[in-house]
Amino acid sequence: MSLAPHLVVIGIGHVGSDVVTNAASLGFFSRISVIDADEHVRDGQALDNHQATGVLPAVTDVTAADYSVCQDADAIIVAAGPSILPEDHSGGHDTRNQLAEVNAAVIREVMAGVTAHTHDTPIVLITNPLDVNVHIAATEFDYPQNLIVGTGTSLDSARLRRHIADLAHVSPNSVQAFMLGEHGATAFPYLSHATIGGMTLAEASATLGFEPLDPNQVSEAVVQSAFDVLHGKGWTSSGISRAAVSLAQAILRDDHSIHPVSALADGLLGFHGEVSLSLPAIIGADGVHQHLDIALNDWEQEHLAASAQAVTTIYESVRPA
Repeated sequence: MSLAPHLVVIGIGHVGSDVVTNAASLGFFSRISVIDADEHVRDGQALDNHQATGVLPAVTDVTAADYSVCQDADAIIVAAGPSILPEDHSGGHDTRNQLAEVNAAVIREVMAGVTAHTHDTPIVLITNPLDVNVHIAATEFDYPQNLIVGTGTSLDSARLRRHIADLAHVSPNSVQAFMLGEHGATAFPYLSHATIGGMTLAEASATLGFEPLDPNQVSEAVVQSAFDVLHGKGWTSSGISRAAVSLAQAILRDDHSIHPVSALADGLLGFHGEVSLSLPAIIGADGVHQHLDIALNDWEQEHLAASAQAVTTIYESVRPA
């Protein structure tokens, strides 16, 4: 990897466009290559973002490209495929999973394009249903499984920290808490080991004067907040694009920081490679450097099993014949 790495972004819709904009504004990448099935969108977005670098303090070269650029990419972010629309969601059922059939085909096409040119570049996936698509990429293409990293519940966890911080009237920087499982309706808060300023939630509740947290209510509030954004602006893009770029940076800097990413679960918490979902992992130059074999209480174990079953059921519906 060069001192200023090369990022490839595949899929330039609302999310992919925000990924390019966020990545270019950092001055971290020397080069951003943009790939999209619609060449007019690809060319226009590349030019728009390339021109925007003229007002940034650090210059990043943004260009339209094809899959051949993956050969010398340092990281790849995949945001290809359609997203859910406000009219698709009426509450309850998670409509991310309605995208499974079409986006499974999209991810298989993207992975075929990528693997024609590289088998050793870290890939950060965004496309929903995320955990299903991570599983496709990690198990169907003979790609190093540790290099397939989904944004998973990174954004859900940011929403959780914001939710807890608002209740406690503290900065979210003082909250350590994760959402785990499926990036979707069955995601659940890992509250048994959450902390505020080093205090357990029970200690923080007594000290800071907020009501004890009910995990079911917290889970519902965090999951629903995504759809509040969707119904408000028509799509979600700001938070997830930042999460994806942050993960790419963590990999390229070899941060060894801990993130709740979607990856193949194998050899921990009773999983043996049959499902991909979000669990805390150390992220570094080798992608998922190590999963944390965390302790769960009974409620969390029950909800992890439900998440795993939800993801497996959807994957089985799009598994190759």
